[in-house]
This record gives sequence, C-alpha cells and structure tokens, in this order.
Amino acid sequence: MSEMTSFHADIKAILEQARNKARSAVNSAMVEAYWLIGQRIVQEEQRGSSRAVYGERLLANLSRALTASLGKGFSYANLRNFRQFYLTFSQDEICYTACSKLSWSHNRLIMREEDPKARAYYLAESFSQQWTVRQLERNLQSRSFQRLLSSQDSGMQDSPPRSEPLGDFIKDPYVLEFLQLPESGQLKESALEQAIIDELQKFLLELGKGFSFVARQMRISTETSHFFIDLVFYNYFLKCFVIIDLKTGKLTHQDIGQMDMYVRLFDDLKRGEDDNPTIGIILCDSKDETVVKYSVIQESQQLFASKYQRVLPTEKELIAEIEREKRLIGERSNERPPSQEPDKNTP
Repeated sequence: MSEMTSFHADIKAILEQARNKARSAVNSAMVEAYWLIGQRIVQEEQRGSSRAVYGERLLANLSRALTASLGKGFSYANLRNFRQFYLTFSQDEICYTACSKLSWSHNRLIMREEDPKARAYYLAESFSQQWTVRQLERNLQSRSFQRLLSSQDSGMQDSPPRSEPLGDFIKDPYVLEFLQLPESGQLKESALEQAIIDELQKFLLELGKGFSFVARQMRISTETSHFFIDLVFYNYFLKCFVIIDLKTGKLTHQDIGQMDMYVRLFDDLKRGEDDNPTIGIILCDSKDETVVKYSVIQESQQLFASKYQRVLPTEKELIAEIEREKRLIGERSNERPPSQEPDKNTP
C-alpha cells in the first residue's frame, strides 16, 4: 500500500509540475499579447507620440468590436491599461523582460508606480521573492522601496565588505499593521514580541529578503553574566546575524548602549568564521533624534535604530516620515568631523 501511495504521489507531482509550467507559459503569452495590443493601439491612435488626439473614441469602438467577437476581458478600462502597460515599459527592455515573468495582475499594480527605479525594484522583488499579488499590493501601499532608500545614505558605504549593500535591507520605519496592535497607549515588550512570533511569516516579509528566524530570547553568557536577546535572525544575502531588541517606549541612550554591547558579545561568542559582522536593530516606538545624533549609532556601521508603526499610515504620512528621516541622515552626515573624511592627499 505504501508503494502504491508513493506511486500516486509521483504521478500527482508530475501533473502538478506540468500544470504549473502550462500556467506560466499561458501567463507569459498573455502578458506579451497585452503589451503588443498596447503597442498597436499607440501606433494607431498616436502615431508613436505620447498624446492621443482621437484615442478615447478609438478605444471605445475597439472595446465594442472585441467584446462582440471574443467576449469579456476587453472593456474600455482594460484597453487603457494595455496602452499604459506599453507606454510604461516600452523604453526599458530589462523591465519588459521582468514583466513577462509576472502575472498581469502584478504588472497592472506595478505600472502605476511613477518612479522608474521603484518599478524596477518591485518587478525584480516580485519575481525573486515570489510575492503574491496581495503581498505586492501591501509593499506598494507601505512604500517598501522608499523606506529602503531612507537607509541608503546613512554612511553605510564604509562598512565591511558584504555580498549586498546594507541599505537594501534596513528599513525605517517598519510597518507592523498585520500584528493588529492597539493604535495608541503603552504596550508591553513581551506582548510585542509574542505578536511578532504569532505572525512570524508576515514579519519576515516585512523585514525583507533573505531573512530566516533563529531564536527568541537567545541567551548569551559570559563568565559572570547572562543576557537575553529578544529576536535573532540570519540573513543569507548579507551573510550575517541580525539581532533585534524591541522597545515599546521612546529610544534612550541606555537602549543604544545595551545594543552596542549585545552586538559585540554576539560577534565574540556566536559569529562564525565566515560570517560578516553582526547587525543590531533597535525597533522602537519613537526616536529622539538628539539621542541618535550623539550616540554610538552615529559612527557605527553595525547599529541601527528604526521606528515601527502599528497601523498602515496614509501615503502622505509615509512620504513625510521618509523625507524627514532622509533629511536627518543628511544633516548627520554633514556634521561629521573632518577627521572622518578620507585624506585626498593620501596616496
């Protein structure tokens, strides 16, 4: 009976693999067809220009004709999407290649992003990380790309060599609306930690690519003391451990000093020979920029303080927060002492 069960499982796996390949081939063919339809519409209505003179009427007539002969799926709105799809990606062959690997639903969401760099990011991440349409939609709504950008100019270019730049991994702020925490009021750190563990898969998606969970409340011991780290992860792109300390109140200099010690201890006691230096992230409810400015975070390439938000903010609120973080990072960079700058006269 066990042999027969194994036999059935093998046949089922073959069929499922074939169906997945068929779906993928059909999807790629349809995405290409929509792009070609958009191209043909542009050629007909605009003669290659970016503005239509009689395009709206042409689309309405085309919609009626296609619906009558081919059925549903060719509404006026859909034809406009096909046209916009072509106009958005016609000048970028790399992006178009990425488009063909994703579903039409993915492409339809991504093409609404105005920033070409953001579009390229969401195309690449959707494919490499196998985001569902729902996951992509959340990353667009929470402006994942822009939050990563807020960390890329924070002086991390002087950090030890890694397989990937740190700025592609550390976000500020982190959006944790999926934890369904109360919008306001004091929150116990143990409750925040438990909520993260309960929704660990979603938290890993919010952290970003390459993270795997290692432990909670990991004990690291010296000859005289024991310390417990809230959350420990490993990132196989960065090739290092990432330790997270949860703070439900305002960030203090004691919190930063404690994390600095944790990182040093972890590097000394847990880091492998092939691992890059450990990264420490203090995930806090709010930050005092004066504390950040005059703390060891200012000079360290391994310490980060990021805010978390309990609810998904509006696009306007997120943009304002990101711009504020980028401005503060720029101010801190400009205020670094001249001694930290490389000597141009040094051979």
